[in-house]
Amino acid sequence: MSLPPLPATATHLPRILAGLAYAAFVSLGLPDGLTGVAWPSLRVTFGLPLDALGALIATTTLGYLAASFSSGRVLAHLGVGWLLVVSCLMTALSLIGFGLAPLWAGMLGLGLLAGLGAGAIDAGLNTYAAEHFTPRTVNWLHAAFGLGAASGPLMMSAAIGLTGSWRPGYLLVGMAQMALAACFAVTRNRWGPPHPRESAAPGGGAALLHTLALPTVWLSMLLFFLYTGLEVSAGQWLYSLLTETRGMAPAPAGIWVSIYWGSLTLGRLLAGVMVGRVGIRRLLWLCMGGALFGVALLWLNLAAWLTLVGIALLGLALAPMFPLFIALTPARMGAMHTANTVGFQISAAMLGGAALTGGFGALASRWGLECLGPFLFATASLLAAAFLALERARRAG
Repeated sequence: MSLPPLPATATHLPRILAGLAYAAFVSLGLPDGLTGVAWPSLRVTFGLPLDALGALIATTTLGYLAASFSSGRVLAHLGVGWLLVVSCLMTALSLIGFGLAPLWAGMLGLGLLAGLGAGAIDAGLNTYAAEHFTPRTVNWLHAAFGLGAASGPLMMSAAIGLTGSWRPGYLLVGMAQMALAACFAVTRNRWGPPHPRESAAPGGGAALLHTLALPTVWLSMLLFFLYTGLEVSAGQWLYSLLTETRGMAPAPAGIWVSIYWGSLTLGRLLAGVMVGRVGIRRLLWLCMGGALFGVALLWLNLAAWLTLVGIALLGLALAPMFPLFIALTPARMGAMHTANTVGFQISAAMLGGAALTGGFGALASRWGLECLGPFLFATASLLAAAFLALERARRAG
């Protein structure tokens, strides 16, 4: 699938750098799609229980939080070019290390490095996109993330099918990340100083504690916590649900997990076209309703085809939420607080993905994988409630 070019009015980046921005978002999505498919085989290799995935998520989260929480200051001092080089290199080394690790403890240690790299590139690029790009372009950039996430399960499924091992999947993606880091190194000086929109803040923005004192920041963080917990929990546990509880063969189950991630790509491409006609907030409410309906189909499992429709609908409905939440940040928070707020939101997103995904693993160990449906439905309901509270706070302010 080819991605549409960035509109000339949306960014000051030359075409080659715009293409690398897309590639950076693809690189963010690839590891997310790998782990869910690799996990059943990986835990057999190391003799792990079902809920041990939470430990890997925890170490990754620590690194991610450390990088993303301080990303506003790091981006201001390091610049976009060097941020991309360093963070992509860390991600590449961690993935190659995953593929070579002889012990589970080694993978847990590498999770910290993976989190540092992903957190830096995620928060830094999202801050840059929020200040420079239109909502349409932000959706298209996040569509690239979905493309990477959709490719991950296919690559891991193919690696396991061809070699009988999950390790080549991580090694292949790690080497691709290393090549991307080299591209960023070559172009690092061409990104130049930031040229944000007129609303951008002078002097690097507000202090971290000043931004944290704003109540709307905490509501925004809750929104990202719930959204990412919903997206990642579905992506990581769907394969196990389909294969271990509902009797689906591994190959078609891997395809349907890829369809889920692929729907994120398609939904963001469509949202980039629709957002100018429908409006950001109306589109978000439509998507939240669609997510609840898709989860209900997955939960009820009335027929196999309806369950699969629910999986695809869930991905489509979730697709525009993250980029549109990001696009709303400058208008909601103001120029002085945008960079800090985006970093806090990305931190909350990672924490939500880790806490809710790992928390469901603990629930599944006790109550079974069929808890996934009600778990996702409850999370989607809380997400809608958090967005409603944030909108009321905006109108009251």
